Amino acid sequence: MARGMNHVFLIGVLAREAELRYTPSGTAVFEATIAGEDHIIGSDGQPRKLPWYHRVSILGKPAEWQAERNLKAGDAVMVEGSVEYSQWDAPEGGKRSMVRVKAQRMEQLGYSPELIQDAGGGVRMSGGMNEVILIGNVTRDPELRYTPAGDAVLGLGLAVNETWNDRQGQKQEKTHWIDVTLWRELAERMKDLRKGDPVLVQGRLTNEAWTDRDGNKRNTTKVEASRVEALARGTTTQGSTPTRSAAPAPARQPVAAGASRSSSPAPTRPAPTHSGGLDIDQGLDDHFPPDEDLPF
Repeated sequence: MARGMNHVFLIGVLAREAELRYTPSGTAVFEATIAGEDHIIGSDGQPRKLPWYHRVSILGKPAEWQAERNLKAGDAVMVEGSVEYSQWDAPEGGKRSMVRVKAQRMEQLGYSPELIQDAGGGVRMSGGMNEVILIGNVTRDPELRYTPAGDAVLGLGLAVNETWNDRQGQKQEKTHWIDVTLWRELAERMKDLRKGDPVLVQGRLTNEAWTDRDGNKRNTTKVEASRVEALARGTTTQGSTPTRSAAPAPARQPVAAGASRSSSPAPTRPAPTHSGGLDIDQGLDDHFPPDEDLPF
């Protein structure tokens, strides 16, 4: 597998009051929802404002230090971190999974931005920053599809490796399974990607809502790609040539449900409905059970 890269940068505001809790083993967990808007130009040339709400976690002593800062809803922050995939056994049976942001750094901004009130009683920043950069391997052969409007869409499952040393100095490894969506020209240029291909993906985190087989509303986080670079298989050396590459895709407005099917190895689910207008309380209760013990 390719050596993983996993970076997330967010600038937004706290949508609601942050929380500090402890796992049964005593690990401190600071959790906050950071909210903002992506201002883009759609394929029709018209401006779009796409709200986003991303759950951010800080673990260990830094979580306690962050809690002592007493940040309030509406405070503007910069977050530097990585995309975190986790899976657990649901109380009602079966597997549940989620993707959220694990923060290594959170800094308060030195100004008060324009705030937008949402229907759920929370706030989000007008504008902000929402950027993710990943290097991983394609998990299955993607299939190019077209929406009823004729827009090309390509769904990638991406496996991103993470390694670290635990408290005993032992090397640990984890794979993060991330869904990535490519649109229009970018989708068509990258349609020849195959399972196992290493790729670099640049884009933004998006919220999507969907309904499971039992009629329960779920929420998931994906990456909408603006640039994809196919890296050479095997050991990459200086001067090696990528197998395929694609320039940044033009900014666009995501289209409606049925456009793509998830290509992640996560549990099978119906094709999601894009929720560019996701409100603060939609799906945000899909997080870890209170007694979930979190690793560093």
